[in-house]
Amino acid sequence: MSTLDAVAQLLQQMNRAEKAQLLQWVVRDLGDAFPGIESNPGVCGGEPCIVRTRIPVWLLVQARRLGASEADLLHSYSALRAEDLANAWSYYRTHHAAIDAQIIENEAA
Repeated sequence: MSTLDAVAQLLQQMNRAEKAQLLQWVVRDLGDAFPGIESNPGVCGGEPCIVRTRIPVWLLVQARRLGASEADLLHSYSALRAEDLANAWSYYRTHHAAIDAQIIENEAA
C-alpha cells in the first residue's frame, strides 16, 4: 500500500475537525510553495517561472505594468493558461520585492 493510499484510508476515518487540523499542518509544511511556479537553478538563472515553460514571473508582471491585459498575455504566450497568470499574480503579491528587483535587473541588461 502506498503512502497516499494509507492517507486516503485515514482521511475516511477522520472527523471534520481532525481534517481541518491536518490541512493546517500540510499548509504549514508547504510553507512558501506556490502551485504552478517553480525555481530551478538551471532554468532562467533560477528565477521563478511558470511550470512547463521558461516564462519568468517578473516578465509577466512587467508586461502587465506596461499595459498588457491577461488576454494579451495568453495570446502572446501560447503555453500559458489563465490559471498560470493567477498563480503568477499570487506569487508576486507575496514576493513583490524580489520580483521588482528582478525586473530592474533584467530591464537594465
